[in-house]
Amino acid sequence: MRYQITGKQIDVGAALQTHVETELSEVVAKYAERPTDAQVTFSKSGHEHVCEAIVHLSTGLTAQASAHANEIYAAFDDCCEKMEKQLRRYKRRLKDHHRERSQPVEVSGANSYILAASDEDHEQEPETLQPIIVAEMETKIPSLSVGEAVMQMELAGVPVLVFRNEGHSGVNVVYRRDDGNIGWIDPSNAS
Repeated sequence: MRYQITGKQIDVGAALQTHVETELSEVVAKYAERPTDAQVTFSKSGHEHVCEAIVHLSTGLTAQASAHANEIYAAFDDCCEKMEKQLRRYKRRLKDHHRERSQPVEVSGANSYILAASDEDHEQEPETLQPIIVAEMETKIPSLSVGEAVMQMELAGVPVLVFRNEGHSGVNVVYRRDDGNIGWIDPSNAS
């Protein structure tokens, strides 16, 4: 597994890098068979250290966790515990569904845009209804089943996931509703 251990305005020493590689490889090896790479980033927020970890699995799924603590090692250990919990849930779900993906998840490219927030202090109408694009990025849309998409959304800790449905290759969306349930939008079934 490849590791990318970095610090944002923090010097990450050799001892911390060794600790991260040792602990994270134990956790990942316990629950994931073929991890590809891991990115661990340390930063400082006020008086606390923040650790963010992202592990990419060969199945195409991504697990990510973050934690903060007063000590940098404690922040990583908390982050590692969260990662272990996510991977344990992922493995349990795979066993429950008796389905193992033999091929990696296919991904297709798409453009992602960040739009400027509307200035609500103005009481006058904007001159144009076209939004102002702040940034443009390349993003990947995975080809998953609905169950895998929900699992990926929960592993990533995001409220919305756009994916290509393996059943019919249409673009679908799963999202977490305000009532705690999961919503699924499948435009191909609309009549």
